[in-house]
Amino acid sequence: MPDLSPRSVRIDNYDYILPRQKIARFPLEDPAGSKLLIYNKGEISHTNFQNLPEYVRKGDLMVFNNTRVVQARIIMQKPTGSKIEIFLLEPVYPPEYSLSFSSVTYCHWKCMTGNKRKWKTGQLEKEVFVGNIKVRLFAELVNDRGLWQEIKFSWEPGELMFGRIIESAGLTPIPPYLDRAPEQVDKDRYQTVYSRFEGSVAAPTAGLHFTRELLAGLKEKGVPAGEVTLHVGAGTFLPVKSQTIDKHQMHTEHFSVDTETLEKLINNHQNITAVGTTTARTLETLYWLGVKQKYRHENRISQYTLSQWEAGGLPGDVSAGQALEALLSQLAGENKQQLVAKTQLMIIPGYNFKMVNRLITNFHQPRSTLLLLIAAFIGEDWRMVYRYALENDFRFLSYGDSSLLIPGTS
Repeated sequence: MPDLSPRSVRIDNYDYILPRQKIARFPLEDPAGSKLLIYNKGEISHTNFQNLPEYVRKGDLMVFNNTRVVQARIIMQKPTGSKIEIFLLEPVYPPEYSLSFSSVTYCHWKCMTGNKRKWKTGQLEKEVFVGNIKVRLFAELVNDRGLWQEIKFSWEPGELMFGRIIESAGLTPIPPYLDRAPEQVDKDRYQTVYSRFEGSVAAPTAGLHFTRELLAGLKEKGVPAGEVTLHVGAGTFLPVKSQTIDKHQMHTEHFSVDTETLEKLINNHQNITAVGTTTARTLETLYWLGVKQKYRHENRISQYTLSQWEAGGLPGDVSAGQALEALLSQLAGENKQQLVAKTQLMIIPGYNFKMVNRLITNFHQPRSTLLLLIAAFIGEDWRMVYRYALENDFRFLSYGDSSLLIPGTS
């Protein structure tokens, strides 16, 4: 069993001083020109990100999260002049992201609403141009759940798809810690070059350093690539407010993986480099879903859902290959080419990684679940890594520099 002891993990032990000037508020002109810290089994050095292929072995599978950030911040205005900000979280009806973005006439979304005390009833309206077509977008509050609201969106002309409308009506949902309004540069640069499927309200930022030239260089070296799709939610920015981790509620994120990628993972399950923490969570979740298939053979809806601490109650002695084979077999039995699932997995110090051997990731906020994941991956050396980054003028957080972490077990 995984060595999970959430009650003993105190967030105070995963804190550090991050000066504001260390936070990268804008992207570099050259994404691959960022710094790359190399942590290799206790040894630290650094180079430029464009030199990444020199540190990746031929045959290692590099896995990317191909989610695409949507223009999720919509500013609307009441007739009285009050501004209401609507932040899209996830679709309610239709419940699938692809179906919702292709909706015509109307759809329902789970949202967070800024200045909601000014909007109790009534319909909000916003005029935008989609190409040369003038569109009237309407928002109606259907249900107020406190922390989030269900909002019905409708529009005229109704034959346009919702995805096209919010691309014009919305703003880029850059992180709040950038402490600025989104600009045109964010629409282009707060997006990976390999993004394909819309759904995220935050970028998988480890991938922001990759250019098409760099990806071509990795391919030329013989580094195979795999893709998963995990839609990053706003919960990624939620701070840990409880003193012990067992009291923190981890957010749920939706993901999908096709059978081609599962087969690549089976063939390379001891040589996997995850690009980003979202990819790492997805890969680790795949292992536990495979364990559930192997031992429980569930036919309930929960078979493709992993809750926050569920891994702690599952057998951990199954090999990664066996777990993935069980998952692939189940999908074949259902005549499916793609796994669609949800994860609430929280990775904390003491967790034994089953899938990920190396990790490419940016530098994360103090007292965050992402920093806990890093501490789980390389142990107490996370302090040494972050101290080195601070002392060598690395840029932090979403638009900041990157690291390649190779733990002692790789």
